[in-house]
Amino acid sequence: MNELALKLNENLGFAADFLSKAGKRMYFPYGGILGQGAEAKLCDINATIGMAFEEDGSPLVMKCFADTTTLDSKAFLYAGSFGNPALRARWKEMQVKKNPSLADKKFSSPVVTNALTHGLRVTAELFADSEDTVVAPDLFWDNYALIFEEAVGSKLQLFNTFSDGHFDVSSMKEALLSEGAKKILILNFPNNPTGYTATNEDALMIVEAVKEAADAGKKIVVVLDDAYFGLVYEDGVHGESLFAEFADLSENVLAIKLDGTTKEDYVWGLRVGFMTFAFKGANDEQLKALEAKAAGNVRSAISNVSSIGQAMALKAYEDEEAYLEQKKQKYDVLKSRYDEIRSILASHPEYAQAFEVMPFNSGYFMCVKPKGVEAEDVRKRLIEKYSTGTIVLSGLIRLAFSTIPKNRLADLFANVAAAITELR
Repeated sequence: MNELALKLNENLGFAADFLSKAGKRMYFPYGGILGQGAEAKLCDINATIGMAFEEDGSPLVMKCFADTTTLDSKAFLYAGSFGNPALRARWKEMQVKKNPSLADKKFSSPVVTNALTHGLRVTAELFADSEDTVVAPDLFWDNYALIFEEAVGSKLQLFNTFSDGHFDVSSMKEALLSEGAKKILILNFPNNPTGYTATNEDALMIVEAVKEAADAGKKIVVVLDDAYFGLVYEDGVHGESLFAEFADLSENVLAIKLDGTTKEDYVWGLRVGFMTFAFKGANDEQLKALEAKAAGNVRSAISNVSSIGQAMALKAYEDEEAYLEQKKQKYDVLKSRYDEIRSILASHPEYAQAFEVMPFNSGYFMCVKPKGVEAEDVRKRLIEKYSTGTIVLSGLIRLAFSTIPKNRLADLFANVAAAITELR
């Protein structure tokens, strides 16, 4: 094992037990090209960098590219495997503003990932081995299976998502307490595909269940997939990330917060995400070791995330007042569609004969469960006869109201009900 990896593992102490075999081998090459380049950064003559500069020292950028943006030409340079330092600092500040409970908690600086999917892949490679179990609700984003099962060989252990209209915490706890010393728990709120976020009551029980499993000796890596963070439409729903509760819950719990600009800020093509770590009793050295492991993984796969995307995000956040005002405007668009769906469902009780509405209170989606027919048959009928596209996951029909104009939502539900009725 490389000496740098050994040193990072030594710095982590007991927290190294959370790592996978590959995670223990991973390191950031401080002493390689990057380290040597850093040492030479302030030299008058610096012949270390794999970039090109004009005679005056400015980035050597073609005008046809420079003219596509008003950003400074430095945005065309590498951002580094950890990410743009200014953006990392700003995002950490924003995490606390959006989650006031984090104010007195100790957690790492975010490492920039190529949005949430890449963050999940880094998580899988650093923390999940083939013998490890990944605990997730049975209503989950199908990419979890592709990443954790197919890419790294872990086994998904699914628990029942809902019980009596609430998150089935008992089923989750049973999975955590099942055979196996280490568990990777994925919590995705708002949930894809259901559009459900834990209520305040749910949240308390979720944290209590994880604490109970940790106290029983289980090593638990809690992955908070916060892709749709902030898009909550009802009172009584937990408004902060559960990362705050897990940050100092137990020495047997490592919390990983995956978030980013994609869904929160409605910039799906920007591909800028963040990966943040915390555990009870963590010191600066240990948190920096986890950052280095993550940055090493980023370097080994993609070198670094798009500097242009990071520069655009940072520029957008500079005017905080304008940013927050515009974000509220876009939130209101989605909230108005959510309210319209509630109105439609309330005014059409006959739809209950065609489908069951799954619990939803947030996010981009909601799901219905067709009665008496297969969801896939409904999906095909909707396309063929009603020119209506939907997604089928786990026997449910997922409806992305985030994409549908408010005045077409009534047609969407009428079409779904009609297709089911016809097939029956």
